[in-house]
Amino acid sequence: MIDYRVITLFPEMFESALGSSIIARGIKDGLISLECTQIRDFANDKHHSVDDSPYGGGPGMVMKVEPLASAVASISAGLDQPARVVLMSPQGRRLTNDLAQELALEQTLVIVCGHYEGVDERFIELFVDDEVSIGDFVVTGGELPAMVLIDAVSRFVPGVLGDLNSAHRDTFGPESDGLLQGPVYTRPSEFRGLTVPDVLISGDHAAVERWRKDISLSRTRERRPDLLKSED
Repeated sequence: MIDYRVITLFPEMFESALGSSIIARGIKDGLISLECTQIRDFANDKHHSVDDSPYGGGPGMVMKVEPLASAVASISAGLDQPARVVLMSPQGRRLTNDLAQELALEQTLVIVCGHYEGVDERFIELFVDDEVSIGDFVVTGGELPAMVLIDAVSRFVPGVLGDLNSAHRDTFGPESDGLLQGPVYTRPSEFRGLTVPDVLISGDHAAVERWRKDISLSRTRERRPDLLKSED
């Protein structure tokens, strides 16, 4: 089981986005728990301010250190052991399947959703264990990246998927050899003149496995040749 504690300005986003499908089933089955903490609840002024203008000038606002620190402290006080604190940030480590599998081993993940021009660096230095990015682009807040992280990590929690091998054999999975997944098919065997490759209905399991490896290599070479550079 994994316990997600999300620190956010918009907890309602998680209720709608993660309240259905596989993640919702994992929560229902007790394999995942998800609790959101509203940052404004820890603001220390009557206006519940969580941001202020940056020292040194510049555009935008910066998330204040005190509310974030208090939110983390409040969560930590109710835990049996220290949690791993992750800040969603475009400056962080790129989210990969390897990182998702690593995070899935944690008992509790505290996920902080940044906003504005970023968070006060002192919060990062004192409280954050990892900064994680979902790609080389910027979105309006950390909530959507946090949801992507939760979804990716949850796939490696035993029991969340019907078959854990699905996560291991998918594109970028531990058993994918770093290659893209090849095409997949199901019934009907013919649709608008396009048919399923004969090998897949041959019953020859060894031939199917060879075909899948060959097509994965071919597709990776065509679409993501950068993934093959390590083999050169």
